[in-house]
Amino acid sequence: MSELTIQTIKTRSLEGIIALISRTLILQIIAFGSTFLLTIYLTPSVFGVYYVVSAFVNFLAYFSDVGLAAALIQKKEMLTREDLATTFTIQQILVVTISFVSVLLVPVVGSWYGLGWEGKNLLYALIGSFFLSSLKTIPSVILERKLEFSKLVIPQIAETAAFYAIAVLMASRGIEIASFTYAVIARGIVGLIVMYSISPWKITFGISVQVAKKLMAFGVPFQLNSILALMKDDLMTIILGKILPFTALGYLGWAKKWAEVPLRLIMDSMIRVTFPAFSRMQTSKELLGKALNRTFFGLAATVLPISVAMMVLIHPLVFLIPKYSKWEPALIPFYLFVIASAFAAFTTPLTNVLNAIGKIKITLGLMVAWTVATWILNLTLIPLIGFVAVAATAVILALSFFVVMFLVRKYADFSVWNSIRIPLLGALIQLGITWGILYLFPPEIILHLIIPGTVGFIGYSVILYLGEKNRIIELYRVWKDRK
Repeated sequence: MSELTIQTIKTRSLEGIIALISRTLILQIIAFGSTFLLTIYLTPSVFGVYYVVSAFVNFLAYFSDVGLAAALIQKKEMLTREDLATTFTIQQILVVTISFVSVLLVPVVGSWYGLGWEGKNLLYALIGSFFLSSLKTIPSVILERKLEFSKLVIPQIAETAAFYAIAVLMASRGIEIASFTYAVIARGIVGLIVMYSISPWKITFGISVQVAKKLMAFGVPFQLNSILALMKDDLMTIILGKILPFTALGYLGWAKKWAEVPLRLIMDSMIRVTFPAFSRMQTSKELLGKALNRTFFGLAATVLPISVAMMVLIHPLVFLIPKYSKWEPALIPFYLFVIASAFAAFTTPLTNVLNAIGKIKITLGLMVAWTVATWILNLTLIPLIGFVAVAATAVILALSFFVVMFLVRKYADFSVWNSIRIPLLGALIQLGITWGILYLFPPEIILHLIIPGTVGFIGYSVILYLGEKNRIIELYRVWKDRK
């Protein structure tokens, strides 16, 4: 193993996951607490505008890297000065070009969607933020290679706090789309300053043709994979902006954002750690399998109870919170997105393994299939069942988890069922307990939801500990001995 030993990878991975999840919890409390306030102050149509405009800029961002950052993380050998300079220079050439073209396209995009001057200003702000974000790539890669994720999340917390503080403050004063515009600008500036203060890197320009070719051999297929994911999601959202009214898009954005809380809180943290960790283990089928089993268990133990609690408690919350009943049409998409997200939590580590061991062409093929299926299903089902079709499509595609599992078995020895069966049993018992209490004692105020939620979680925790005591103790020992 280069750079890091197996024991170091194991301890830093667990430390990184715990650090990321604990700090990401702070980030998500800020984000979702603020989003809750924004959904009170702002109308679904305003959210729809932000949802579509953000998707447009996200679409452009995928063409700014050609996968070189991922290639640096996946690389077996130690990084050189030429690696970093080449990656940074190529990225900046792409980013500056894309930013310039994007600015020219703002009037066209604004006219296409019927955006006013506030919507166009939001687009300009997002393009500027996109450029600032590109400057953070190399310092971020350096931290990821070292598995120092406890530092990596600090800029995210700072920029998230800046974004929502400004957005909520301005929205509370009756400012609508412009609240997002100023928040986006603040997020970009704060994130850049904090990142360089934590991971200083002297900006260096230069291109080595030999290094570029080597990195692109992995990076280009990896980025094609990402671009297809972009076409599957963000480009689809851009097209939906012409097919569906902004209010319907607002419902979808609300449902998707809340349904993906477990993914943003838990899965993102684990995946960010496991990709570089899997890359360090890419020569050992046995080690990869063990790492996958631990990942599946960690995801099941955390994602499943959160998903269950959200599905059971969301309906009474919508009707108990003042001014929140306007989101009732988004409940069915919400339930469907939660189911899709639960499957995605277990599919993503599998594709992560394929990428980490260099089997990028397999994930590229999977992404092609998912992208084509997404477009066909959405465009076929929307005329039949309306905007709910977007969530229904997500569930249908989520079932491809079983196909991905079969493909990865060739490269790693793992057992999904043995890793998730106890957490799954606990989640089903939690579901029964929480729903039963709510059925027998319908809540009258929000505080009354704490009792069924707490009792259900306690039931889940008891089952998890009794069934997986040895695994929990083992993880605790690894964490305790990390020094």
